[in-house]
Amino acid sequence: MDIKGQCWTDEESDGENESEQFLYGIQGSCAADLYRHPQLDADIEAVKDIYTDSAVSVREYGTIDDVDIDLHINIGFLDEEVATAWKVIRTEPIILRLRFSLSQYLDGPEPSVEVFQPSNKEGFSLGLQLKKILSTFTSQQWKHLSNEFLKAQQEKRHSWFKAGGTIKKFRAGLSIFSPIPKSPSFPLIQDTVLKGKLSVPELRVTRLMNRSISCTMKNPKGELYSYPPNSQTVAVPAARAPAQITTRQLIELFFSSQAGGHCKNIPTLEYGFLVQIMKYSEQRIPTLNEYCVVCDEQHVFQNGSMLKPAVCTRELCVFSFYTLGVMSGAAEEVATGAEVVDLLVAMCRAALESPRKSIIFEPYPSVVDPNDPKTLAFNPKKKNYERLQKALDSVMSIREMTQGSYLEIKKQMDKLDPLAHPLLQWIISSNRSHIVKLPLSRQLKFMHTSHQFLLLSSPPAKEARFRTAKKLYGSTFAFHGSHIENWHSVLRNGLVNASYTKLQLHGAAYGKGIYLSPISSISFGYSGMGKGQHRMPTKDELVQRYNRMNTIPQSRPIQSRFLQSRNLNCIALCEVITSKDLQKHGNIWVCPVSDHVCTRFFFVYEDGQVGDANINTQEPKVQKEIMRVIGTQIYSS
Repeated sequence: MDIKGQCWTDEESDGENESEQFLYGIQGSCAADLYRHPQLDADIEAVKDIYTDSAVSVREYGTIDDVDIDLHINIGFLDEEVATAWKVIRTEPIILRLRFSLSQYLDGPEPSVEVFQPSNKEGFSLGLQLKKILSTFTSQQWKHLSNEFLKAQQEKRHSWFKAGGTIKKFRAGLSIFSPIPKSPSFPLIQDTVLKGKLSVPELRVTRLMNRSISCTMKNPKGELYSYPPNSQTVAVPAARAPAQITTRQLIELFFSSQAGGHCKNIPTLEYGFLVQIMKYSEQRIPTLNEYCVVCDEQHVFQNGSMLKPAVCTRELCVFSFYTLGVMSGAAEEVATGAEVVDLLVAMCRAALESPRKSIIFEPYPSVVDPNDPKTLAFNPKKKNYERLQKALDSVMSIREMTQGSYLEIKKQMDKLDPLAHPLLQWIISSNRSHIVKLPLSRQLKFMHTSHQFLLLSSPPAKEARFRTAKKLYGSTFAFHGSHIENWHSVLRNGLVNASYTKLQLHGAAYGKGIYLSPISSISFGYSGMGKGQHRMPTKDELVQRYNRMNTIPQSRPIQSRFLQSRNLNCIALCEVITSKDLQKHGNIWVCPVSDHVCTRFFFVYEDGQVGDANINTQEPKVQKEIMRVIGTQIYSS
């Protein structure tokens, strides 16, 4: 699209109407008469050169000195399940709209920032987080940014590469510490990104360059590579061929390594401000789940980040989160995922009623008092389990909520207890895992329960590390059983190694790690523990117990959509890396590396009906059924 004096109409932009679009059409003929700052043109061309022509769109307002620059951020690198959990459309770019002064550009007023997806206006909460991040970034840069400053920075950068310039001295300095081989294979970056997936690239470098860095580079074919810090996610479209690093790219690598490597590092201004903010967006998007949606500080969760973006536990952020209305709407969740909400409430209730609640009911809710928005009705620093139990008892059943007007149901809850509905909102919004009820066609038939869920809790960085390990060592499936009272914490803190910690419920007879088993009966035994049962039963005891339970007829006249009982058993089906770290003691497996275990499915049973007690995930027919269900998932090989 020609950027010289054109008029461009975005039918999807907010606040537009037909009269405005008509006005733009009239004004377009006058646009060429306005002075356009040459640095703006240069920055737009840089975006097209480094990305594609379609990566930037321009709209001039004609007789007023404003111009909208739309930068199209490709998010195709996100997994489908990650995109679903974040409520974004991965096949559609995120639009970053900046409004500048046409004639002054960087010397003019600070640009306004909008972030949206054209087909995803409703529920695009990620856009609020990204807008806040990029608005802050722009404000910080604007303090020292000007057209002259940018021009000086670019000239200074380019002077390094002049004939006989500083570059020869730089290469000589590098050779002192780590000689650069003449072989064209140094330094070689081999792409290992699967199409549409996150992965960790292999980076072969010398001793000087062997460190975590964050940079983006362009290979001779014009494809972009981005290497994030700490071997985390790759936030770029998949490329097909290895890229030979040029002298310029080597310098960029060196400068990036000096910066320490971090998603908050400020990208170079060498290619202009527009490229800089696009690169910064690409750095930030894959790690949004690692930072608070309000204060943008890294989460201080004990076990690291989870899959879904969340608010941190700082009181100021909790108040802002409530006031800004960012909190997940319970009405929408009940309408679209009532079975999941039903399960979340059941888990919360089990944890709260446990004699171990002071240990396992974590996190404790942070809920703003609806009658006094400046105070917390439920405060982790002042825990009151009795008041919490009273509010939870007033949360009406999800079954009732789906049978009438949600607003009327809310009014009834408010009459019973004004904290009941805010607590329900917290239960929903604090869930940091992606959990979805599986349709009948996608359920594992041999598990004999209608309460089957897809359960993903690993953040993109962990999933990338898992895939890398899977390529090296392969993987298999195994069960993990834990009492329902523990899952309230697991969904918010992740599946962790609890051995020799206060969370440990029974002995670690086979060492420290996450306990798994290919035999369902063994994991079902762990799922029944929790209420005073501290002795780990033997395999024979477990088989006898659950064979006895399975003498009860497995079929019910009608399987209810919702949970009918509070006597629940839960078991997860996990994918585990089959490396030498996985310790197998018969049918009890111990994985000491938490990154090598990822939850995939979750099953709930009522009143002791635990299905087949002797399912073995290593049997070919069982593996075939698992792959039938997981085959359409992006996690399969």
